[in-house]
Amino acid sequence: MRLHNIEDQKLVTPKLALDFLVEGNKRFVENLKAHSNLLEQVNSTKEGQFPFAIILSCIDSRTSAELIFDQGLGDIFSARIAGNVLNEDIIGSMEFACKLAGSKLIMVLGHSHCGAITGACKGAKLGHLTNLLAKVEPSIEYVKENNKNLDIESKEAVDLVAYHNVDHTIDHILSKSTVLSEMYQAGEIGIVGAFYKVETGEVNIVKEMFVEKK
Repeated sequence: MRLHNIEDQKLVTPKLALDFLVEGNKRFVENLKAHSNLLEQVNSTKEGQFPFAIILSCIDSRTSAELIFDQGLGDIFSARIAGNVLNEDIIGSMEFACKLAGSKLIMVLGHSHCGAITGACKGAKLGHLTNLLAKVEPSIEYVKENNKNLDIESKEAVDLVAYHNVDHTIDHILSKSTVLSEMYQAGEIGIVGAFYKVETGEVNIVKEMFVEKK
């Protein structure tokens, strides 16, 4: 959804921002792309950007947020890291997007068949990746505790861990960032969790957090 100026951006509510993404994913699944003229988008955004949302997603090559939500240049901020985990730099990027650049929605997007989550479930150790995957451990423990007979390395367990990791990450955004927590409580931004199915291209919204603007 192209926002051409700051006044357009101010009119967008957190819930409307989510609607833009849901509608975009529907177009993506139905192969009805609305944002195909990239050169036109380059020209229309050369003087500035007014993104309506920031999406935290995995680096998985199948989960490009701009593509699966059918958004063009200048529409969204895209933060990507293996396993869509949270760190200080990601939080800082979210604070920039919302407080300084005017975005109205934070989305944490997990996905099925996640390689990083699979590695975490299998206890993978590799250089700096070891510390990154450790951030998934709370979700692994949660799935183990609530699914006693499930092999934690199975595909079913991996998807359950990835699903819970979305919820866990959302909770940490609010607890780690006073800036974002205050904006959320004031109704200036919304926070949602979503799960992308690499098998179908569909995004399911799994958690919605909105507060009426004061």
